[in-house]
Amino acid sequence: MEQRLAVQRAIAADPAAIFEVLRSPSGHVAIDASGMLMSASGDKATGVGDRFDVNMDRESLQDYPLGEYKVTVVISRFEPDRAIAWTIDGVIQPPIGHVYGYELEPIEGGTMVTSYYDWSKINEAYKDRAASIFPVISETNLRATLGILARVVAPGRARPGATSTPKGGVDINATDT
Repeated sequence: MEQRLAVQRAIAADPAAIFEVLRSPSGHVAIDASGMLMSASGDKATGVGDRFDVNMDRESLQDYPLGEYKVTVVISRFEPDRAIAWTIDGVIQPPIGHVYGYELEPIEGGTMVTSYYDWSKINEAYKDRAASIFPVISETNLRATLGILARVVAPGRARPGATSTPKGGVDINATDT
């Protein structure tokens, strides 16, 4: 069974601008497409081991009736303008050990952003239930979050490498001849 989801999107912003959003507690809330992150507090991450709090509500997922709760984001990877990842310390103990992260690669016109969600190294206490717990966040949520990130850091700028048509899409009235 696959235990990692990863998606990519080219964004018309430099890695530093994107990284600034990703290391910020409020940035996490601003780009979240799942609807779970309600607010955050704490300082911007500056290195591995940094922590900040996020107020959550799983109502949008309709999976577990946890109500409103708080988790602590714990930074597990921190490479300025290149990569950031974190795990969660929260209501469920011991911490599950799933990891969320981003990798940033400079490209012509911007940055290729990879967003991933990895539960391959979860705590042994949850291994037997992993198939019924994961993935918490869908690939669609990851893709949508990248779209929101692009809107936040590069509003109105074309996606590097994107194609376009005069009408902004496929002409559904065109016929093959």
